[in-house]
Formats: sequence, C-alpha cells, structure tokens
Amino acid sequence: QVHLVESGGGLVQAGGSLRLSCAASGRTFSSYAMGWFRQAPGKEREFVAAINWSGGTTNYVDPVKGRFTISRDNARNAVYLQMNSLKPEDTAVYYCAARNSPAIAAVSTLYVYWGQGTQVTVSS
Repeated sequence: QVHLVESGGGLVQAGGSLRLSCAASGRTFSSYAMGWFRQAPGKEREFVAAINWSGGTTNYVDPVKGRFTISRDNARNAVYLQMNSLKPEDTAVYYCAARNSPAIAAVSTLYVYWGQGTQVTVSS
C-alpha cells in the first residue's frame, strides 16, 4: 500500500513557476514508477509526466515538454514536478500517482495509487 500526498500548488501569474511535491509512504517506493496527471474543469484527466523507478527515464506530454521537469528522490520517498513558464491552460488539479511497476507509463489506468490532488491556477 502506498499513500500519496501532494503539495505546492497555488495561484501564479502566466510565465511564473511552481514546484509540486508528492510525499509517499511505504518502504518499496523505489520500486514504483511515478506519474503526474492533471484535470481541468470539464475535461478528462490527462497525463503530464512520468518517471521510472531510478529516475533515469522520463516522459512528458507534448504541451509541457521543455517547461516541466519531473524528478524523484528515493531516499526521501518523494517525487517532484518543476513547472516553469506556466500558461493559463496549465490550470488544473494536479495528481500524483504510483504504479506497481518500475517502468513508466502514460495511461492513467496503469496507476494503482493516487493522491488527493493539488490545485494549480495560472492567471493571464
């Protein structure tokens, strides 16, 4: 069982930055691939970024490539999402997720554990 808690969301102007954190419980955190997803009002939840168990492999959805960076610290049981050059279209609730595999995936149904989400609002 893995319990995930996100933090770091907030209100920021377009062009600004935020760093989301996800704290995970459990002694097997390093064996899980981790992902960030987001859901805007009236839209489906969408994949944002993923990282494999070691941090050596990452994947991003095209609209955030070059602006967002996912990373992890297995010693701290944490995963992060650094978001730069934020745009109003990045406004959403951001969710941290873990899957029972060391390999990354971009499909939400492959993730077993989910956090409660943190709101990110980007004003124009």
